[in-house]
Order: sequence, then C-alpha cells, then structure tokens
Amino acid sequence: MLHIIDDEEVIRDSLSWLARSRKIPATGYASSEQFLSTLENQFSFDRDGDCILLDVRMPGLSGISLFDALSAKKLTRRLPVIFLTGHGDVPMAVDSLKRGAFDFFEKPFNDNKLMDRVLEALASSREAGVTAQIHNRLASLSSREREVLDLILQGKMNKVIADELGISMRTVEVHRAHIFDKMQVKTAVELAGMLK
Repeated sequence: MLHIIDDEEVIRDSLSWLARSRKIPATGYASSEQFLSTLENQFSFDRDGDCILLDVRMPGLSGISLFDALSAKKLTRRLPVIFLTGHGDVPMAVDSLKRGAFDFFEKPFNDNKLMDRVLEALASSREAGVTAQIHNRLASLSSREREVLDLILQGKMNKVIADELGISMRTVEVHRAHIFDKMQVKTAVELAGMLK
C-alpha cells in the first residue's frame, strides 16, 4: 500500500492516480497528524509492502518531524519513506538519506522514476515484513526448542540430538514438531531455507 501524505489534495489525487496506473493501491492523508492517528488506531501492514510518499513542508507536523517519529519507533524499514518537496535543497536531501529515508524527489519529478522507486520501496518493506515474522516466530521458541533447532540446522538426526542434549528421542520428536509448527514449516530443508 502506498501512503501519500501531502496537504495539497490535487497532489494526493494525482499521485493516487499515478500509483493506480501501475497497479499500486494507494491512500491519501492530508496531514502527518492524520497518518499518525491512523497508524496508532487502525493501521495494519500490507503483506505486499508499504511505502510512504511524504511532503517535507506541511502545516502542523512537518514531513521531517513525522519521519523522525517513525524512525524513533523503528518503523522506517517496514514503512520506507520517499520525501517529496518543492522547496528541497541538496543538504536536506543528503541529511534525510543519511538518516534512513528511502529516497528524496524534488517537484516536479519524473513520474516513472518515482513509481519505480515506490516499487523498490514496497519490495524492501515486504522483505522487512518477512524478516520480522521470522524473528517473531523464533522468539516464540523455548530455550530447549532453540537448542534442538540449532542441532537440526546442523543436519543432526533425532538420535544424535537426543544424545547431545541428554533427553529421550521421543522428547526430541515432540520439540521438532513444536518447532515446525511455530516456524510454520513442514521439513528441515524448508526450515533451513527460511533461516539461511
């Protein structure tokens, strides 16, 4: 989902149309405050990725301030930000990129180049979402399951794992089943591929 945050309705509408022409779903926000309210109350990450097109200068909370708030919440990997401005300067662009912005475009911009970067940002967000899911699944494992997981990833058979951990082979089988269930995989090969 492309989130367009700009105080000018005509800009939001034209960017939404441009996104739809590339089959990118988009929604507009008239202010940083409106986006933050949505983020705090009814936001859910899109499994196909999210990206923010953000105007730098707006009444109220500026685009830079919103970016700082997202950075403080460690959300800029899941919500990559592409800044748009009609008032930009090179130092502002360099500073925002150094601080983690995905890109920076000055108005007027090349429509195709902007949408190409949006697609790249969506792919980056999608990848960050997958990584976060894997991290959450790993965090759900008990310490014993983590030990069994490490030995599975080394290619060790249940009997060897049981001997190394001083537990029964049946207990290893139970741990293996729990690991596969929590990690949402069916085989050790799939598990190894996920964690490579």
